[in-house]
Amino acid sequence: MKLLVATGNKGKLREIRRLLQESDIEILGLDTFPDLPSVVEDRDSFEGNATKKACEIADATGLPCLADDSGLVVEALGGAPGIFSARYAGAQADDAANNAKLLKAMDGKSMRNAAFVCVMALVLQGEVKTFRGELKGLILEELRGEDGFGYDPLFLVPEYGKTLAEIGIETKNRISHRGQALRQVLAHLQAK
Repeated sequence: MKLLVATGNKGKLREIRRLLQESDIEILGLDTFPDLPSVVEDRDSFEGNATKKACEIADATGLPCLADDSGLVVEALGGAPGIFSARYAGAQADDAANNAKLLKAMDGKSMRNAAFVCVMALVLQGEVKTFRGELKGLILEELRGEDGFGYDPLFLVPEYGKTLAEIGIETKNRISHRGQALRQVLAHLQAK
């Protein structure tokens, strides 16, 4: 089966391919369809954005499509950056700028609880189904680790005493919000 993953984020695509490498699913990236218009993420929830992306890309290509919307939800910031995680410091911001803005927003805050949330929407044979994963942790006061992407160097997983950027890809995929959601997707696909 071919499954188009509606993301331009190479880190996400790499994680998804790695998590599904044991399956008989051929993962295609958006680079397979360079002329597709980009989907505007204008919904007010992870579920809304993921569903919109999956539906629009599936309609445009005729292929089964998997899309996710994920982000960091920080308790002390009222859930921010949330659905704006990728563009927290502005539309053209990179990981360094987003992390710098988060560190500034968290300066002096003692409440450090946060969660990475991922909602995946799967469009298959005209049906849309969503799957949710969540990883709880703490926001550090400084970056730690070289692996990962996004907020990984600031996100401490207490059970491991390490950030997601220090933990290693195999462990990260096993415990991550995206890994949790993707395992639910895989179980759903295998049950079909």
